[in-house]
Amino acid sequence: MTYKQDVSGRNQSASLRRGLALLEYIRDHAGAGQGLSLTRLADATGLSKSAVLRLTTPLVELNLLARDRKNGAYRLGHGALHLGQAYLATFDLRTVAAEESYRLMCEVRETVHLVVYEAPHVVYIDKVEQEPMVRMGSRIGSRAPVHCTAVGKAILAWQGDEVIGDVVAAGLPGRTEWTITDGDRLRLELARIRQRGYSVDDRENEPEVRCVAAPIFDHTDAATAALSISGLTSRITAARVRELGPLVANAALRISREHGSTR
Repeated sequence: MTYKQDVSGRNQSASLRRGLALLEYIRDHAGAGQGLSLTRLADATGLSKSAVLRLTTPLVELNLLARDRKNGAYRLGHGALHLGQAYLATFDLRTVAAEESYRLMCEVRETVHLVVYEAPHVVYIDKVEQEPMVRMGSRIGSRAPVHCTAVGKAILAWQGDEVIGDVVAAGLPGRTEWTITDGDRLRLELARIRQRGYSVDDRENEPEVRCVAAPIFDHTDAATAALSISGLTSRITAARVRELGPLVANAALRISREHGSTR
């Protein structure tokens, strides 16, 4: 009896995985206003048509999938939209990013910041640092300009030309002797950031601090937040920046995917 129950449980688990795989395939390949035929789903997944019908039936009943009455094509149903809306309604960036921020701090042994974009500033919403280390002067809830901070530039690099133009037009006040205060130089720097995937604040906001940051994208693939590694220039050397950049970029990407980004 126990053996039969175990077999049944494994079969149900396998069916669930196949059904979810079908759901994901339709999500990724059904174009706007279109659907995928039964034949294409069978060919793409290696399942028989009867198996596809069996696995999609409960998904259709739950409105996670919809099937066209005329041609039988499958597409996402309104139940999928309701699930997405429910997820976004309960989404808290600080909570979602906490594990990645702590893991990154432990890996690099430097302070990690999480910010959100509230034009024309960034707002610090979380900070993870090691107790024995020199503490950064940043405070949760404080604001900083976008043009001279790594987090700000990481977000600004993925904004439209109009937003960047507004930042330049508002003025680029120098915070230190290394702050970029010229609009053309800033645009060139933003292009470099887009190319390499992370930004650097090389003593531009505080004279003895370097920061490396990467953007966090939301479910619309808009850059709305950023994650950074900050430390004294004696610890974060120019050479170490090249090591930290990919680490913070990968951490930010994982958070973005939790946020619903398709990047």
